[in-house]
Amino acid sequence: MAGIVTPLSLPPNRRRADDGRVTSRRIVFAVYPGFQILDLTGPHEVFTNAGRLAAVAGAGTETGAGTGAAPTVIEVVAAGPGPIESSGGLAVAPTLTVAQAAGPVDTLVAVGGPGVQRACRDREFVDWFAATAAAARRTASVCSGAFLLAEAGLLDGRRVVTHWSVCALLAERYPAVTVDPDPIFVRDGDVWTSAGVTAGIDLALAMVEADHGPEMARTIARHLVMFVQRPGGQAQFSTQLAAQRPDRSPLREVLDWIADHLRDDLTVPVLAARAGMSERNFTRVFRAETGRTPAAYVEGARIEAARRLLECTGTTLDAVARTCGFGTVETLHRSFKRRVRVTPGEYRRHFATVAPPRPAAPAPR
Repeated sequence: MAGIVTPLSLPPNRRRADDGRVTSRRIVFAVYPGFQILDLTGPHEVFTNAGRLAAVAGAGTETGAGTGAAPTVIEVVAAGPGPIESSGGLAVAPTLTVAQAAGPVDTLVAVGGPGVQRACRDREFVDWFAATAAAARRTASVCSGAFLLAEAGLLDGRRVVTHWSVCALLAERYPAVTVDPDPIFVRDGDVWTSAGVTAGIDLALAMVEADHGPEMARTIARHLVMFVQRPGGQAQFSTQLAAQRPDRSPLREVLDWIADHLRDDLTVPVLAARAGMSERNFTRVFRAETGRTPAAYVEGARIEAARRLLECTGTTLDAVARTCGFGTVETLHRSFKRRVRVTPGEYRRHFATVAPPRPAAPAPR
């Protein structure tokens, strides 16, 4: 069952006492059958910790410094009474149904999960979400929860992100939405969206930083033993996997050849000759079939290979650069920083399953 913090006696989003102090901050998570449990529990834990710390330290930056403690009220709302079963089989007891969830909220969050498409067809649920968002200070989605925001008409004209595996579907279904597949979270005005699953924790930490300052966000991140506060611009770690698989046999063979020859010359003239096409036609067909330019695809394939080596081997950065076709550590560093938004060394420190190589000990004299 979901842990609900603080009594539910303060429904307004930012209720104030007679002396002007903020007396509550209401955070509402919208769930449905088939939601992803981590999309709920990850951000929920961040906001729970923030509420406890804020009760001691006072309010923060965006909500008015010096206004005093603002107890956090966290509610889980569903279309009907619970328990509501998640995609993994665990169930939560919603605090309220949409018929009971009256009053504005401070932060409204749509969680993601396989059940979101069915939830988008529940008109009463979508209408409640849209009306609640209109009165909220901010609205957010975690993972594929972006579909609920889009269905409610909240994402038109905005830049958003969702799980890499459904970015193309979101863009196709809602053409008025600008879908950026790369960041782990995006803030566009009062609407926040995040990439897959654990990126929701990064999103929640960014909200805590906006509300209470960076020190509280860092404290919570350390408590959760996280890769402390990944920046929103950091790339999702699986975007290369999202590239479309081409229908044309020559291109499929070229992609397989690229994967096996990363340290070779993979420029357009070489690849076009391998596919038996002119360079111009190859570039046009490649982009149409994969959704990427040849250069972007090759760099992405090399980055993916470098990630695997950094995660699973103790190979030196120089060897990683040569093996994956970057040539030099400097080129690897530039490409990695641009595509992944962290350096190869930082990535290895946080995601390696094998200890990196130690410098050789000096020879005895």
